[in-house]
Amino acid sequence: MAMPPEPRLTMSGIRKRFGATVALDGVDLQVAPGEVHALIGENGAGKSTLMKVLSGAVRPDAGRMLLDGAIHAPRSPQEARLRGIAMIYQELNLAGHLTVEENVCLGVEPTCAGILRRRAMRARVRSTLDRLGHAEIRPDVPVRRLGQGARQLVEIARALVTEARIIVMDEPTSSLGRDDAEALFALTRRLRDDGVSVVYISHFLEEVRQVADRFTVLRDGRTVGTGAVSDTPGTTMIEMMVGRRLDEVFPRLRREPGEPVLQLHGLCGLRMPRDADLSLRRGEILGLFGLVGAGRTELLRAVFGLDPVRAGRIRVAVGGHILEDAGLPPHCRIAQGVGMVSEDRKTEGLALPMSIADNITLSGLRRLTRRGLLSPRRQREVAVEWMRRLDIRSPDPARPVRHLSGGNQQKVAIARLLHQDAQVLLLDEPTRGIDVGAKIQIYRLMGELAAAGRAILFVSSYLPELIGVCDRIAVMSRGRLAGVRPVAGWDRPSIMAAAVGGTMP
Repeated sequence: MAMPPEPRLTMSGIRKRFGATVALDGVDLQVAPGEVHALIGENGAGKSTLMKVLSGAVRPDAGRMLLDGAIHAPRSPQEARLRGIAMIYQELNLAGHLTVEENVCLGVEPTCAGILRRRAMRARVRSTLDRLGHAEIRPDVPVRRLGQGARQLVEIARALVTEARIIVMDEPTSSLGRDDAEALFALTRRLRDDGVSVVYISHFLEEVRQVADRFTVLRDGRTVGTGAVSDTPGTTMIEMMVGRRLDEVFPRLRREPGEPVLQLHGLCGLRMPRDADLSLRRGEILGLFGLVGAGRTELLRAVFGLDPVRAGRIRVAVGGHILEDAGLPPHCRIAQGVGMVSEDRKTEGLALPMSIADNITLSGLRRLTRRGLLSPRRQREVAVEWMRRLDIRSPDPARPVRHLSGGNQQKVAIARLLHQDAQVLLLDEPTRGIDVGAKIQIYRLMGELAAAGRAILFVSSYLPELIGVCDRIAVMSRGRLAGVRPVAGWDRPSIMAAAVGGTMP
C-alpha cells in the first residue's frame, strides 16, 4: 500500500494578535505537493492574515511552519518568495508602465557584474509563458495594454519564474469574465499536475468544487474543518463557515406579486440594450442573467438614467402615480421611487472616504433637514436604526465605509435605497465578492423586501442564487432579452442555452 506523500506545507498552531484583536487562534493547515487546496471562510475568519504569515508579511506570535520538511520562518516577503512562496492578490500587484518581462522578473532580474542581462531575462520569460501555454503574450508589451485575464497570467508567470513551490491565489476570478475564469481553472489544474501546490481562496463554492482537491475552513481565527472536496456537500462547507445549521441556503418568504410597477417598452440604449420589453411586478424578485457583455448592466443603467436612452419608453407606477417617459436622469428616478446599487461598489456604489451615516442618507437628505440645514443628530439616529435593521456591523456610524467588510458595505448601499424609500430596487451583482454568510443575509433581506411589497430587479452571474432567490428569471443575449419565465420553468442548461444562443430552448 502506497504511503501518502509528505506535506508540502505544514502550519501548526499559528497564532497572531493585533492589540486586543485575536486574528489567528491556533490555526492548522496542511497542503500536499501537487494539490489545489481551497482555504475558505467568511470575511474576518483569518484567511488573509494566515497567508501573510506564510508569505513573510506578518510575523506570527506562536506556531511553527514547515516547507518540504524544513523550518519556514521568513523575515520578509522577498525571503519567502525566494524560498518558493508566491502570492497572487485579488488586486493584481503589477506595474502597468513596465513590460511583461520586467514585471515577471522584478526583484529577481538576471545580472552579471551589476549589469542587467536582458537577453537572459527575455529567454526566461518566454520559457515561462510557453510553460503556461500562452506564448502569444509578448514579453516586451507594457502590462497596461493587457486585458485582465492576461494580467493574471503575468502574475502567475512571475510566481513560476522563481520556481514557486506554493502559489496562493486570493479571489483570482473576482474581476475575470467567464472565459478567462475557465482558462484560469484549466491553468490551475496544469500547475497542480506539474507538482505545484496551489492555495485557492474564494467566496464562490462552485469554483472550489470545480478546481480544488481538498479544503480547509477557518472561522473566527480557528480551523474548524478540512477534507476532500469531492466527499463534502456544499451545504456542509457553508455550515462550517457560518457556524450554524442551514435549513435553506436561499431563504424563501411567502410573497404574492402584484401589479406592474416598472415596464419597459422597446428600450434601446446607445449600444445596449436593444429593443427590450420587460415588466417588473410589486412584491417580486425578477432575476436577470447573461454572459459578460450581454447588456445586463447597461439595461439597469439606462432605466436609472445613468446612460442615455436612444428609443423606447419606461413606465414607473409607484405610490398611485404613473409616469411614462423616454429616459430621465437619476435624481428624477429617485424621486419616482427607483433606486440602484451598482456592481462597481468601490467607484460607483459607495463614497468610500465618507462615513456610514453619510452613505446611507446621501440620496435622502431632505428628510433630515430643516430650513435647508442638515441635523447631524437626526442623521446619526437614522443611520443607527438602519445599521440595526440590516445588521451592519460597525461600532460607529461615523466610521468611513471603506473600513467595512464587503458584505457590510453592500448592506450600506442597500440601506441607502431603503432610506430614500425606493419601491423599485435595481440590484446589480449585489453579492459579488462577499462571503457566504453575508450573501445569505442579503438573500433574506431581499426576500423580506419583496414580501413587504417592494419590487426587485436582480442581476447576477451566479445561476444557483438566481434559481434559489427569484420568482422569475429573464435572460439577456447580445443586448436583447431572450425570454422571461417563472423560475420553475428554467434549469441551468436552458438558461445557458438562452444566454449563448439568444433563443428560448
